[in-house]
Amino acid sequence: MNDAVLYEVQEHVVLLTLNRPENRNSMTSELLDGFAAAARRAAHERDVRCVVVTGAGRFFSAGADFRSQIQREDARAALPHERSYAMYEPFLALLDVEVPVIGALNGHAVGGGFGLSLVCDLRLAADDAKYGANFCRLGLAPGMSITYTLPRVVGPQRAAELLYTGRLFEGPEAVALGYALRSLPAAAVLPEALAMARTIAANAPGAVRATKAMLRRGSGWDPRPHAALEAFAQAETVATDDAREGVAALLGKREPVFTGR
Repeated sequence: MNDAVLYEVQEHVVLLTLNRPENRNSMTSELLDGFAAAARRAAHERDVRCVVVTGAGRFFSAGADFRSQIQREDARAALPHERSYAMYEPFLALLDVEVPVIGALNGHAVGGGFGLSLVCDLRLAADDAKYGANFCRLGLAPGMSITYTLPRVVGPQRAAELLYTGRLFEGPEAVALGYALRSLPAAAVLPEALAMARTIAANAPGAVRATKAMLRRGSGWDPRPHAALEAFAQAETVATDDAREGVAALLGKREPVFTGR
């Protein structure tokens, strides 16, 4: 691991903190590598009974850093769809954690950061933070299995509206949508998440693990194959003029003008 992701253990509870606040905890190679290592460690430590994921600073995670990379440059990823999938694979490592995972969404969670929150089992939102998947606003098809996870969290019609429009929503609406359990002042999000984690950790660990496994099986929860399929669609859109326009508009803080090319 590296200091881009902090790993702390408190009474059978692991706290994973995305620790690049100066870069909005975006998906740099350093942060992705650190997160994959931290998730693997949490998945293999048998004394762990609950995991909390949060971000340092004002962001949970802003997703991709469009000033540096949309697709990940990885020696193992030669083809465009492989580079798209490599961008999200480290965050998907959280799926291997067999104990409950709580997303302490202390700040904005957008794009891939929003996708990371969706692979948590439970989410607490911040009142003034913004959440959502703005891929279509950028000329991109979604990644991180968001077209799989979001409908299962908020329902198909609400997911379609959020994804098609690319609009962001704040904490109170996050609760109304069913995306978050509660919305709190930003400073209260992590303490509340840790209190919940300690309550879970006080229960019989074998029973909690079995309950999570049955919940997953009952809902057919398996985001990884869908993330691999999404990678093909995203790779196709990355190469379009509309994607270049969407990213340029984002960086230029203006409205995009799409041509369909």
